[in-house]
Amino acid sequence: MSTDPIQLLESAYTPLYLAPQAGVSESPFRRLCRDFGADVVVTEFVSADGIMHGNRRTLDYLRFDEAERPIGVQIFGSDPAMMADATAFVTDTFGPDFVDINFGCPVKKVVKRNGGSGCLRDLDLVEDIIRACVDATRLPVTAKIRSGFDAETRDPVGIGLRCQDAGAKVVTLHARTRADMYSGHARWEEIAALTEALDVPVIGNGDVRSGADAKRMHDETGCAGVMIARGSHGDPWIFRQARAALDDEPIPPDPTIEERFAICIRHARNAVAYEENRKRALLEFRKHLGWYTRGLPDGKTLRGELFQVTELEQVEEILQRYLDAWVAGEVAGAPA
Repeated sequence: MSTDPIQLLESAYTPLYLAPQAGVSESPFRRLCRDFGADVVVTEFVSADGIMHGNRRTLDYLRFDEAERPIGVQIFGSDPAMMADATAFVTDTFGPDFVDINFGCPVKKVVKRNGGSGCLRDLDLVEDIIRACVDATRLPVTAKIRSGFDAETRDPVGIGLRCQDAGAKVVTLHARTRADMYSGHARWEEIAALTEALDVPVIGNGDVRSGADAKRMHDETGCAGVMIARGSHGDPWIFRQARAALDDEPIPPDPTIEERFAICIRHARNAVAYEENRKRALLEFRKHLGWYTRGLPDGKTLRGELFQVTELEQVEEILQRYLDAWVAGEVAGAPA
């Protein structure tokens, strides 16, 4: 099987993508998801302005291990020249497999600078950015979009065609508008319409929360690839389940609580080892602790303890104590 992301999308195989997610898709999580079956991963989105001003924290987001390939670096910004310079820098300095342009982030602080989905208010700007980035690199340039900025501008096919005409080799659609944020339901019929309209591959994104969802998205839309975002939070094994579903094989069960905690601790250790500042790494990891323990009996009490930790050893001790109580039948609300 090819490891070229474009060739994968153009084949009969349906690749699974880990979505770029600020504060989530760091290198340790990307590697974990790759181990569970993600075919392609993408970095957290990074500011073109931060890249070109040499912001150390920004540049840290661009680090990746060779084992993570194929990998894309996602950048955002609203100035075509700055975006082109950032694309050239990323290409020459880090050498990912593709550069992805973020036209989808709905966060206010990004949109108010006309970045992310803010660009969707000006499709001429969208085209100018893509063309500038394409001219600045030998790598494939891809685009991640939403269906529009709001209900009045909702036109995923029109936006996707503009991206394709400007030179994007792949278009990923999160089938919500910026105004939708993450509410309601992603309109998968828009992914189907975009797949039908474009000559380049289309990746579907939005509301894939299980392996069965990935299969259903592919069957209903004909998308070339499936991107998973929030469904991966505390659930990297979703990629293993999605691959089985797409291959018409039995979907593996969720891990046992012992297996879940082992995965969580492995992730935590890698996250702490990856960062120079161990304390900051653990503080940032707390959100993952919340996701890994979501849905557990008496989970609120458990998370209350975990959200106070300052050392990795405390995480291990708290999870082991909960597990011992689970095995002993002493966790309130746990099945007999």
